[in-house]
Amino acid sequence: MGSEGPSSVIVHVTGFKKFHGVAENPTEIIVSNLKEYMKKRGMPKGLILGSCSILDTAGQGALVPLYQTLQAALRGGGDSESSNSRRVIWVHFGVKSDATMFAIENQAVNEATFRCPDEMGWKPQKVPIVPADGAISRKRETSLPVEEMTKVLEKMGYEVMTSDDADRFVCNYVYYHSLRFAEQNGIRSLFVHVPLFLTIDEETQMQFAASLLELLAYLY
Repeated sequence: MGSEGPSSVIVHVTGFKKFHGVAENPTEIIVSNLKEYMKKRGMPKGLILGSCSILDTAGQGALVPLYQTLQAALRGGGDSESSNSRRVIWVHFGVKSDATMFAIENQAVNEATFRCPDEMGWKPQKVPIVPADGAISRKRETSLPVEEMTKVLEKMGYEVMTSDDADRFVCNYVYYHSLRFAEQNGIRSLFVHVPLFLTIDEETQMQFAASLLELLAYLY
């Protein structure tokens, strides 16, 4: 087992609570049930499923808890093994209610333009998410191989695509902050958009989430 420890990947996962127009957010259910689901399925070698957190569907007003969640992941491996001997990946799930398939998001943009107010009543228009990063056209990309991951998941039978547009709402807002945090702390971040359960049923979405985690463990 001594050689297994250093190669472990810790994956921390987030979903979102319900929000305007989406009474039941599939990502809240996926993330809430993921630990139990993975336990039953069997955790692959080298994968540690860390925190599974549900975020408020809000931008600026939810920044403090978002950063508390991100920071907490750096502090704890939960044992004496030094955290830098592990690889840490954040996987954020968000719903796209008009989507017909899963979308692995390659990047986030430094622009908050909310089509409706978030759950705390904030409705920014063409506002930089991180003013210190400069213009709203600034992009941050994940360091994970999204094209390769998409192809593997497609071969497994999932309806999945790579996307370069995470929209300009809360999903993009959280992803931008997470990518920036990941770069500053030497970890990785990924955002995945899922459809409603009406479009792809809950069991298939749970299987997809599990397959994604297994793929990350295999790659890293």
